[in-house]
Amino acid sequence: MAALAYRLWELKEEAGDPSFAEMSTRMGAAASKSSLAAAARGQVLPTWETTWEFVRVLAVDRLRQDAEEARREWRAHWERAASAAVRGETTEGRTGPDETRAGPADIGTEVRMAEPPERRTRPPLARRPAVIAAVVTAAAAGAALFTWLVPLSGKDAPTKPDTSARASSLYDDSAFEQDVTHPDGTVVKTGKEFTKIWRIRNTGTIPWRGRYLTRLNDTPCRAPKRVEIRVVQPGEPVDIAVRVRASDSPGRCKIYWKMTDETGTQLLSAKKPIFLDVVVG
Repeated sequence: MAALAYRLWELKEEAGDPSFAEMSTRMGAAASKSSLAAAARGQVLPTWETTWEFVRVLAVDRLRQDAEEARREWRAHWERAASAAVRGETTEGRTGPDETRAGPADIGTEVRMAEPPERRTRPPLARRPAVIAAVVTAAAAGAALFTWLVPLSGKDAPTKPDTSARASSLYDDSAFEQDVTHPDGTVVKTGKEFTKIWRIRNTGTIPWRGRYLTRLNDTPCRAPKRVEIRVVQPGEPVDIAVRVRASDSPGRCKIYWKMTDETGTQLLSAKKPIFLDVVVG
């Protein structure tokens, strides 16, 4: 976890060191600023979705790295950290993407000791190797202390993941991958019709059937109330297209959509909506 956090800090600095709040709002990461900050501290193993959003807005959107190459590289880093966390081991000394990896059931599972408060706690560059070693050592002691203290506070203590039970469990999850067309800030002409396409991935263990992308708000730009999503198997990406007509007058057009079932009930409630954000002019 410490090694993964160290790599995330290096990427953040390379991308100009934006704040976590900026990453979560203006840069469009589909993760809260506290989740992004926790991922870079080395005390919490973030979900793959949070890790990818951290990487996507910095490596892909800001540094213009190839999305697929970045995904493969960082997925390998995350899977080594996840595998070590599940076994209670550290990742020290492991290199290369072909080391032991977490299985598919680990996708979307977050291994945590506690949710740390939002604050910048980045150590100076010269001290980071020593800090990483200290984090790995302190994590084990901190976990034992936290397990003892939590019952006194009236909160449930986290339990060690049961990998055998989790392997057969069913859960629903998704990950936003990219804007295929019309990325945020695209300028479109007044009255013009265009097609917005997003790419998301089924990162859960159950197929998506009978699902829709349903519009949440109204804007001067016109779009259908809902769009059907084809059947998507676990691990499979899907491109979702929505036909939009720009407003007849200049302005900003931001429309939100959420995944629902046939009755209109929202699914994946913890996920942020996906959205179209264009400038009509």
